[in-house]
Formats: sequence, structure tokens, C-alpha cells
Amino acid sequence: MTSGVLNLVLKRLAIAVVTLMIVLFAVFFATSMLPGDTASILLGQAATPEAVAGLREAMHLNDPAILRFLRWLFGLLHGDLGTSYANEMPVAALIGGRFVNTMELAGITTLLSVPLALTLGITAAMLRGSLYDRTVTVLSIGVISVPEFMVATLAVLLFAVYLKWLPALSSVNEAHTLTDLVRIYAMPVITLTFVISAQMIRMTRAAVIETLSTPYVEMALLKGASRSRMVLKHALPNALGPIVNAVALSLSYLVGGVIIVETIFNYPGIAKLMVDAVATRDLPLIQSCAMIFCLGYLLLITVADIIAIMSNPRIR
Repeated sequence: MTSGVLNLVLKRLAIAVVTLMIVLFAVFFATSMLPGDTASILLGQAATPEAVAGLREAMHLNDPAILRFLRWLFGLLHGDLGTSYANEMPVAALIGGRFVNTMELAGITTLLSVPLALTLGITAAMLRGSLYDRTVTVLSIGVISVPEFMVATLAVLLFAVYLKWLPALSSVNEAHTLTDLVRIYAMPVITLTFVISAQMIRMTRAAVIETLSTPYVEMALLKGASRSRMVLKHALPNALGPIVNAVALSLSYLVGGVIIVETIFNYPGIAKLMVDAVATRDLPLIQSCAMIFCLGYLLLITVADIIAIMSNPRIR
């Protein structure tokens, strides 16, 4: 690795750290400005003003917002995510089980969407200009144009309401057999796969087409190499960097999509936990969940940037 590449990689990592701090700061103060009082929500409408004031004092809600943010950040640096306002439990304990569920959903979606998208993207590039290529392109653009919540809503209407094949809600605790597991994960995974695959197909197709236009690939074609051999032996190995970059960038959309999908399908993951925490103004829990999603997004984006840098011959 040359010094130029190393400097660019370190620059991307520094930008990721700064971005994380900005996002944490923005989430904390945006949540602090939400209407409603945390102590009043927790105690209910029958609470007396004295009880509300006492709870606010005990939870340090009367402290300036910047002081509470710095206190939470100091605890984070020491491995303490804080205590949930609503549950009076360590935030790490609340996130632990939900994190596994979210990673299972993301993992299954990745295992399904990546091979599907790569296959469609590469074959569309091989058959550029054909009816198959145009069909894949039109369908990809159509799926990209539809927001995640619309895809999820249509999936519920089709598979749960009209066909009655799948449950409208995904309760992992009710899965006792493999069939139950498939039925529970089917609609969330289908929704996320649609969102992730469409973007990945277009980026993979573009990467392969760009590689096919290089002189050494055209020379292989002039020497009589078949189109499949030309793509698999000559173009694909050299397009590996851009393709991996496309996969990493496309998977970053999974971070935003999982928030919507978990909420709509009532899937017990971190996103659903964060949405529920917003209702009770549970700042430590909201902040920690937002940090995890931001870290995941920044990790994928940073990996994509580093891959793009490493695969760029001009930089090397």
C-alpha cells in the first residue's frame, strides 16, 4: 500500500468518525426538542407536579442538554451505554437480544439479495441491448423508484390480506419449526431484497459494461473468445473491485430499510426498539440505537470508499 493510498484511507476513516459524532449530536438534540416531557410520559396523566419534578431531578433532566450529552458520551467511551428511562435496565442488555434479531434479518437478506443481484447484473451486461437487458433495467428502475414502506405495504396486502399465505406480523418467538421460521421471515426479507437488489443490479451492470469496453477485453473478442469466456475470464476479474464496491454501497441501504421493515412488520429488532423508545423519549436508548445504525452505515460506506481507492489504478 503506497503512502498516497494510506493517506486517503486514513482520511476516509477520520471523516467517518467526525460524521458519527455529528449524527450522535444531532440525534440527541433533535430528540430533546420533541414535544412532551419524559417524566410526565413515564408517570402517566395522574402524576402530581411534585412527582414529575422529583423524577426529572432524579433522572437529571433539569441539567442542560449539552451536559447530558457529554455525560452520555463519557459513559460510552468507558463502555457504558447508560440506563433506559422507561425500563430502568442497562441499555446494553435491552439491545443485546434485539441486535441478534436484526443481524439475522440483515444476514438472510444479504445471502439472498447479493447472489440474485450479481447474477442479474452480470447477465444483463453480457446481453447488453437485448430484451432481457431492457427488462431487467426497467424492473430495477421501477423498484428503486418505489419507497420501502410502499413495497412492505403491498407485500402485506398481497401475501397476508388477499392470498393469506403469510402472517402480516413477524413474531420470532412464535417460530417452532422451519416452516414457521420461513413464514415469519418471508415478507421482511422479500421487502428488503427488493430494495437492496435493484440498486445492486444497476451498479453491477454498469461496472461490468465499463470493463467490457476496455482494450484488452475487446482484443480477446477479436481473437475469437466467446462472450461468456470473455466476461468470466477477462472482464469479471478486473471488475471485481467495482462490483464489491457496488455491493457494499447497496448494502448500506439496508440500514435505512430495516428501520421501516421492522416497524411495519413488528419485527423485534433494534429498529423497532428505537421507534418504541421515541414514544417514551428514552434518550439513552434512542441514542445508543442510532449510534449502532450510524456505525453500520458508515462502516459499509467507508469499506466501499476504501475498495474504490484500492481498485483505482490511477491511485495505485
